Amino acid sequence: MSYTPELVAELEILALFPLDSTQEGLKVHQTAAPSAIAAAKRLFDKKLIDQPDGGYLTSLGRDAAEQAQTLLTILTTATNKEAA
Repeated sequence: MSYTPELVAELEILALFPLDSTQEGLKVHQTAAPSAIAAAKRLFDKKLIDQPDGGYLTSLGRDAAEQAQTLLTILTTATNKEAA
C-alpha cells in the first residue's frame, strides 16, 4: 500500500483536529482547497467525522486522529533530531 495524495489529504485533515476536548470540532469551509473539501467528505463517508465538512470526530475518528498526530510528531521529531 502506498500513500496516495488522497490519503495524505485525509491525514492532514485528521492532524488539524484538536484532541484536548471532545467539545471542539473542525469546519472545512467551501473556500478551502478542493483537496481538503474532498478529504473531509471521504472522512465522513468512512465514518471518521460526523459532518461532510468537518464537525466532530467519531470514536473511530478520534482513534485515527490520535494515531495520525502521533505519527506526525514522531516523524517531525526524528527529522529535527537529524538536523541538530
